[in-house]
Order: sequence, then C-alpha cells, then structure tokens
Amino acid sequence: MTSTRITVATMQVGLPKTLGQDDAPDPMDRLWRTGFFKRPVVDPIWLGATNLEGDGQADLKNHGGVDKAVLAYSAHHYDYWKSHLHWPELPYGAFGENFTIVGQTESEVCVGDTYGLGEAKVQVSQPRKPCWKLSRRWRIPDLAQQVLANGRSGWYFRVLQEGLVAPGQAMRLIHRPYPEWTIARAHQIMHHDFHDRAATLALANCPLLSENWREKLIRRTQSP
Repeated sequence: MTSTRITVATMQVGLPKTLGQDDAPDPMDRLWRTGFFKRPVVDPIWLGATNLEGDGQADLKNHGGVDKAVLAYSAHHYDYWKSHLHWPELPYGAFGENFTIVGQTESEVCVGDTYGLGEAKVQVSQPRKPCWKLSRRWRIPDLAQQVLANGRSGWYFRVLQEGLVAPGQAMRLIHRPYPEWTIARAHQIMHHDFHDRAATLALANCPLLSENWREKLIRRTQSP
C-alpha cells in the first residue's frame, strides 16, 4: 500500500442551473443545463450515498448515481493545464470535481481502492469520461477530447459509509484488492485499446468496477 499522504485539498459542490439563450448565434452561448459550476466548501459537509450535500447533476442518465457519487481530480494536473491552456489562474474545481486530491494521480489509484475520509468511507468505482460540458464551461471546443487523449481524466467514488467530511482531511487507504487495475490502465483499455479483447474481458470481470463500465466492456467483447 502507498505510504504517500493523500489529502482532499479542496471540496466543491453545486446544483444544476440553466444558462444561455435558445436563439444565440454562437453554439457556446445556447441554452444548456449543468451542475458544473461549483463553489468551494469551507465547513464540514455531509457525504450521502449519491451526493455531497448541496451537489447535483443535470443529466442523471450519464452522471451521478451510486457508482458516481463523487468526482475526484488530481491537484497535480493543474500545473500542466495552467501551462498548456495559458491560464495561470485556473482554480481547483475547474474540471467539475467534488474532491481535488493531493498525493495521487490516475497511475496511483486503483479500481476498488477503499478509503476512510472523516466519518465516511468511499471506494473507487471507475475512471471519469469527460463530456462536452467541460468544453462548454471553458469555451474550449476540444477540451474534453484533450482530457480523453492524455488520460488526465479523474475518477469516481461510490460511498460505502455516509458521514461528515471536510476539505483538508487526509484520505486513509484501507484496502486495495485490485492493484493491477489502475485508473490509468482502465482508462486506456476503455478509450484507446478497443481491439484488445483479452484486456477488455479481464477488466470487465473486475467485480468492483462500476456496473455501467462492466456492461459496456462485455458488449464490446461480444461484438463481431
């Protein structure tokens, strides 16, 4: 198990809101609904089975739910993005994450990792696949594609035990049942190694991977 101190540097929450105009000539200004705009949390906050208190998703078909209760993103990626996007003031929470985490990246987090955080207990369920709303938020048309290409994607937690959590708290690694399934490797198989049937099937058989990802991977192995 890792000896690196893992900390939730900041926490962010936000409820869905409607923005833009139906008849705007620029697609970036047209009507859309999103929970992407999040505010920093200062005080302890309740982490429930599907959400942090005060957080929500606009598209419940593709976001949220038990396997995607909390979105985490590595604080270590921000230096890259600030330089790459020429945006030195890019704040934590810019990628829509609830937890901005110090001490880990996708190559150091594994599917099924279980952590204690404050009163709560959380478990890694899958990598995050960024959607078009990330691009829309920052008015960079290919930003979601850039994230998908370079693997700085983030990951999701399911909540095993509800409780109060707070920014600045350490995450205590309790159990790592699948060290072979890093978030980076799972991301690579799902989004890039489309024709590696053996790896696809092996990942699909990881019991702590989210149900949605397992179903997608199994369907891929069954296609001609």
